[in-house]
Formats: sequence, structure tokens, C-alpha cells
Amino acid sequence: MISLTSNELNYLVFRYLHESGFTHSAYAFGYEAELHKSTIDGNVVPPGALVTFIQKGLQYLELEADLSSSSDADMDDDFSFLQPLDLITKDAYQLQKMVREKKDRMNAANQKNESREESERENAREVEEERRDGEKEEEEDREDKSYKEREQEIGKENEETHEDHNEIEKMEPEENGTCGGAEPMEITPSSISLPSEIPSSDVTVLEGHTSEVFACAWSPSGSLLASGSGDSTARIWTIADGGCGSGMQNEPANVAVLKHFKGRANEKSKDVTTLDWNGDGTLLATGSYDGQARIWSRDGELRTTLIKHKGPIFSLKWNKKGDYLLSGSVDKTAIVWDIKSGEWKQQFEFHSGWREPTNQNLFAGHQGEVNAIKWDPTGSLLASCSDDYTAKIWSTKQDKYLHDLKEHVKEIYTIRWSPTGPGTNNPNQQLVLASASFDSTIKLWDVELGRLLYSFNGHRDPVYSVAFSPDGEYLASGSMDKCMHIWSVKEGKIVKTYTGNGGIFEVCWNKEGDKVAACFANNVVCVVDFRM
Repeated sequence: MISLTSNELNYLVFRYLHESGFTHSAYAFGYEAELHKSTIDGNVVPPGALVTFIQKGLQYLELEADLSSSSDADMDDDFSFLQPLDLITKDAYQLQKMVREKKDRMNAANQKNESREESERENAREVEEERRDGEKEEEEDREDKSYKEREQEIGKENEETHEDHNEIEKMEPEENGTCGGAEPMEITPSSISLPSEIPSSDVTVLEGHTSEVFACAWSPSGSLLASGSGDSTARIWTIADGGCGSGMQNEPANVAVLKHFKGRANEKSKDVTTLDWNGDGTLLATGSYDGQARIWSRDGELRTTLIKHKGPIFSLKWNKKGDYLLSGSVDKTAIVWDIKSGEWKQQFEFHSGWREPTNQNLFAGHQGEVNAIKWDPTGSLLASCSDDYTAKIWSTKQDKYLHDLKEHVKEIYTIRWSPTGPGTNNPNQQLVLASASFDSTIKLWDVELGRLLYSFNGHRDPVYSVAFSPDGEYLASGSMDKCMHIWSVKEGKIVKTYTGNGGIFEVCWNKEGDKVAACFANNVVCVVDFRM
């Protein structure tokens, strides 16, 4: 039976507190538990691991019931095939399948070993019998054969030896000829990738962060890419125009490091959780666990620090003009900041449940925590997604939702409107909504009729991010399965895919639509060339 050590459990509790915004509690607990001495690699532990373990406990009961025909001892043997990480990342059906496959392989191996051992014993018996028979025959030959018979046998052996020698001489000329049999088959490893696989020559890996990279965003005005990490820094990378090159890019000349700490580096209370460029790409806003928003120039110079929130900041959004910034925090408030003066203008308090700011519309309907809300390009429709497995589309003209989108079977983490339809640069294309879920799927919705257009099923683990190309023809998705897929919206299939070495938290397109960036749990950002 597998089990967790106290150190592993302490780490899961620490991560739960940290991810839930209980920063001080998390670090007080981590200090007392001496987690700084732990050898656990946080990069392999997915977000929400403690909650997942608890949920998996319920699935264990289901799996246990399915295996109830076995004895208790057999059941312990069954679960010995699993690892703690399997319980986090697999559902009950997948766990059952893993147990069956591993048992089948073990049984097959055991049967093979038993057959081989029996065969070896049988061969040994036959060899022993032949040896004894041979010794008996030799003894009889020595007693019965006369000297004359032995001479005849020797003569015969000499004749056979002579014949063999002549045969060898006749065969020698063929050794260097062309009639010695079929030519050897030439085996060459294939160098041709599948059409959808993005080659390494089309990928640039940006190294420099020392912890997970949670967020990335292209500047709307040029070839600058911003990234935010758990190492208490954001970085602004200068990405050369044209094709990406294989290999790493981490030269100081190509990146500006935006430090969110003054003393000791890597203070976890200053993890960079969100970032957003203003409309002309001259300023970058970052939000972090310390509750502060910071405004930086495109060169990485700190312009302003905005201090009022009492909890971690998880969302930032500029207005179109770029003179105001909206910040949302775990402290259940949203603040409007005047960037020129650096002062806050309004603070909205949120009540329990999901509510727009006070004195505005209240949209009630979700039965679980709301994970994201997004306005459509015209600003007349609002989409929301929730832990209740649904997404909903609302109109500002009524309180009840227009459409209730119910095809997902697990929590929906994020949603994204396509840059198509009225009010966009692609007015003649249909407006659609994409939803990404912990059920490993992305779904595209007809927002006018509220019906499912496509279900994209290429991922194996939760999908954390989706992004449409500027022309609306393609959708990029990033998942905990370490894969970034690019899908054709029109055809509903994968056209390109890239596999990294860590889970993916966010994907984003540049304004030209020829590059896609993805930020990974293994501390890197990858930039991929996209050509069709």
C-alpha cells in the first residue's frame, strides 16, 4: 500500500495555503515544518495537489468497490502498482487501467519466467540423459570394436576431411562475387517528423527564471515578450523578428529583469502572478503575492508602486486609453488606479457569491466558484466559467443568463472570446467562445445559439490556457500534460503541436500571428514559430 511521508504531507499543506492566498500562514507553517530542508521538487507537484488528493480519496472508494471481488491482500497488491503522483493526475478509470495493465505485464512476465525455467529444467534432463547414453555407448564401443574397425573409421574420417577441404576451395571464389545471397538491407533512422510536430529549429527556449513561470504577454507594439514567475521577478525579452532558432536565449542584452524584491532574492511573498501591457506597449503592469501592483517601462525601469490591497493580486487590466488600471485581489476588492498620479480612485467590495461592483448588475446562476469572466469584443456580452462545470453567457440587458453551456465534466478554468464578428478586425467571421477545463478538453461554442461546435480532445491533463490567433483562424492551448496544441477553428483539428518539459500555465500570440509563447512549470518560456 502506498503512503505519504510527513514531509510530503507538510509540503502539500504548504502549497495549498500558498495557492489559496494565505501567504503568512503558508510561510509560518513552512518555516516550522523546515520545508527549506526538503528535497521535494515542486515542479513535479501540480497546482491544487492537496485538494486533488482528497478528491482522489473519494475516487479510491469507487475504485476499491470495483476491485471488491479481490481479497484485502490482493487489493493491497493492486495499489502497490500506483505512485502518489498517479493519484493526483489520473482518474479512477485510468487508475484501474494502469493496475490491470501492470498486473497483466507482471503475470505475463511470471508465466514467461516459469516457462523458461521449466524449459531449462527439461533441457538439463535431456542433456544429462544424452550424456549418460553417450558414455554407455562409448564404453560398449571400446569393448566391442576391433583394431581393424578403428582403422576403417580413421580412414573414413580422413576421406571426409579431404572432401570438406575440396568443397571449401570450390566455394572460395564466391566470397568476393555477387552470387553470395541477398544484399544486406540498409537501415536508416527516419528524420521526417509528423506534419503536426513543431521542429526544434522553430522553437526558442528562454532561460533565466529560477521558478515556475505563471504568466506571459506580448507587447501590442513590437517584439517584446513579458513573463512573470514564482522567483519574484518579471522579465521583458526582446524577440528577434523572423524565424526562431533552436537553443537557449538568456543573454543579458536580450532581457530586462524586473525585480520585485529589495533584499533576499526569491521571496515567495513576491511571486509575480499576473501582468498586462497598456494599449501602446509603453508600460507593463505586474501584480504579485505581496498585494502590490507595479508599473514598469518597456526598458524594465520601475515607474510606480501601487499599494492598497491587503491580499495577493491575481488580475490586472488597463483601460483602452491607458490612463487607468483595474486590479483584483484575494482581499475581495477591485481597485481603479490613476496611473499618472499613482493614486487609487475607486475601490469596489465584493460580497459572497459572484457580484459585479456595488450598484451594478448582479448575475446569479453559478453553483460553484467563478474562475474567469470575459467581455466579448463589443462589450455587450459577458461570459463566465465556474467550478460547477458550466460556462454561461450574459447580457447587460437582463439578469438571467442567455445561454448555459453544460458539456464539460469537470471544472472550467478559463474562457476566451474569438477576435471575430462585429467590433473586430475580422467582422465577417463568426463569433465563438472557447472554454478550457480540468477534464482535459477545450470546447468551442456558437454564442448566438448557445450550442457546442467542437470538442477538442487532444490533451491528457487539465488545460490551463487558450488563446486565439489575431485572425481568429487558430486556437492555441496549453496543458499540464506539457503539450501546446494549435488547432484549426474551421476544421476542428490539431495542425501543430509542441511538447516541452513541464506543465503549461499560459499561452499567447504576438500581434502578427506568426509566433506563440508558452510559459512552463520547469522555469522556461518557449517561443514557437507558426507557419502554415
